[in-house]
This record gives sequence, structure tokens and C-alpha cells, in this order.
Amino acid sequence: MHAEVLAAEPATHHGSGLHWSQTAVARFARRQPVGFAAGVVIAFLILVAAAAPLVAPYDPSYLSRGARLLPPSRAHLLGTDDRGRDTFSRVVYGARVSLEVGVVAVVIGIAGGTAIGIISGFAGGATDLALQRLMDALLSFPGLVLALALAALLRPGILTAMIAIGIVLVPGANRLVRGVCMSTKQNAYVEAARSIGASDTRIIARHILPNIVPYVIVMASIVMGLAIIVEASLSFLGAGVQPPAPSWGQSLSYGRSFMEDAPWLVLAPGAAITIVVLAFNLLGDALRDYLDPSLRGR
Repeated sequence: MHAEVLAAEPATHHGSGLHWSQTAVARFARRQPVGFAAGVVIAFLILVAAAAPLVAPYDPSYLSRGARLLPPSRAHLLGTDDRGRDTFSRVVYGARVSLEVGVVAVVIGIAGGTAIGIISGFAGGATDLALQRLMDALLSFPGLVLALALAALLRPGILTAMIAIGIVLVPGANRLVRGVCMSTKQNAYVEAARSIGASDTRIIARHILPNIVPYVIVMASIVMGLAIIVEASLSFLGAGVQPPAPSWGQSLSYGRSFMEDAPWLVLAPGAAITIVVLAFNLLGDALRDYLDPSLRGR
């Protein structure tokens, strides 16, 4: 009833767009409370990463021999590592690195997979066959093994991690987009557009892409968690983010030698990875249910 009253009210101010977005967020929170809570956690993480210099009490790379392996205290909320670096500061700055690598890798993977999926699904024939055999070849390798192989061919670092993870994500995005494209191009309105002389580019832009976007949004939110895990794994193995830049996987690698005497060294970055990946997965599941036409109105 309240939503009907809001819809009936005329837009008398320039904030109607903001009002619509607030209504959409409220509707999502009501229908998907768990997903909304996960989104709040992710938003908080983004704020912490953006404000890392203000949140972190110490320089994450500052070495202090007199503060080695100190337990959690007021001075060091999550203790210090074997080199005297503040663990809390490294976790905070590590969030910035994980998000940066994850976002860029997801953009590379989703963009590449979407382009290949549309070309393959729309063109069909020999083009589809050739592109899908290439994607099958990439899918034949486990994701982490493929990322390690690509990282070995390039110089280890943040850029290498972004490219390697992005390539790992391409086949999955391609498979999803290709399926949606092949299904959509069979619809009557696509045939009608083609019969009146619409070009392939116009058909893709006006009819194919709008049907793909919701699936791409959901997939991006889900694979973001995967990208963070792969980045942490690469950094743990020394093939990802390199010192002195802080990374959650790197912190786990440093702390594994001191698990008995200083368990906070692995608990802090491990908990951060777990919470963030779980939040992205829950948000992705909620967006999938919310955007699925068959579930709307329930």
C-alpha cells in the first residue's frame, strides 16, 4: 500500500532518481535481508580500504625489532608479526590490495568472457566451434594452477595477479553469456528486428545485452569472492603481491611458521578472507534470487 502511494506521488523535486534508488534498496533489504546484510559488510570493507591511512594506526611496512610477536593489546589490536609490524594495519591495507586486484581481475574476466560469449553465441557455426574449443582448453586446467602458470610467465606482482586471475575467470563468464545469447537470439522480437533490416550490432545492443546484464551482475558479485581467494593463494605462494605491499595471503604465509606461539598472525588475515568471500557469495546469491524473473513478486 505504501509503495502504491509513493508511485502515485508526482516527482516534484530533482531528487527523484535518488528516491527511486532508495526505494530499490529498501525493497531489496526487505526481500533479501541476508544479502542486504552482506552488502553492508562489503560497503564497510570498501570504506575501510578507502580510508586505510586514517583507520590503520601504523605504517604496515614499519619494522620494529623491539615489538616482535607482541600479543593483541590496546597498542596493537591484533598483535604484531615476527618483524614487529602491526597486524591490524596490515589487514586494513591488505583489504585495499585484495579489493583492487579483485575488482580489476573481475572486470578483465567478465569483459573478456562477455565479448567472447556474445560473438560465439550470436555468430554460431565455425566461429562458435573455434572459440569454445579454446575456452574448453582453458577450463581443462584448475583455476589456481592456470593462474600460477600465467604468473610464472610474467613478473610476479599486482598487475600479474590481476591479469592471471582475469584470464582464469574468462571461460566461466563466456559459458554463461553464450548460453543466454543463444537463448535470446531465438526470440520472436529478435527475428522481427532482423526482418526489418536491423544490423547485428544494433540487435546485440538493443536486444541481447539487456538480457545479459542481470546475469553478468550476479556473476560478477559471486566471482569477486573467487578472485580474492585466488589472489590470496598466489600471494601465499609468492607469485602474487610482492613485499613490502601488504596482502592477506602474504600475511598468512608469514604467520604459518608462528601458529603455535602467535596464532593471531594467521587468524586475523584468515578471518578477513573468510568474511569477505562469504559476504560476496551471499550477496551474489541474493542478487540472483532478486533479479530472477521467475522469483519476482514472491
